[in-house]
Amino acid sequence: MATTAILEFRLRPDQLEAAYATVHDVLTVTRAFPGCLDIEVLIDTADEAHLVVVEHWESLEADSAYRAWRATPEGATGLGDFLAAVPVLTILTSSEL
Repeated sequence: MATTAILEFRLRPDQLEAAYATVHDVLTVTRAFPGCLDIEVLIDTADEAHLVVVEHWESLEADSAYRAWRATPEGATGLGDFLAAVPVLTILTSSEL
C-alpha cells in the first residue's frame, strides 16, 4: 500500500543558504532511492526556516528501508548541523474512510 511521509524541519535561520543546499543534495539522493515515487518541498511563507517535505513511497516497506539506510553511516546526511529543532516525522497510509 502506498505510503506518505511528512517530515517537518525547523532550520537555523543564520544557516539557510547552506541548509537549503544540503536539503537539495539529500533529496536528490532520496528521489533516486528504490520505491520513492515523488517528493514535494514546502516552505512556510511566514518563516523560510520552516520546511515541510512530503514524500510519497510505493509501500511502507520502501519507506522503512529508506529510513533504515539513512540511519547508517553511508546514509548519513549532515543535515543535523542546520537544524534548530528535532524534525517531526509522520508516516501515513491511504484509507477508504
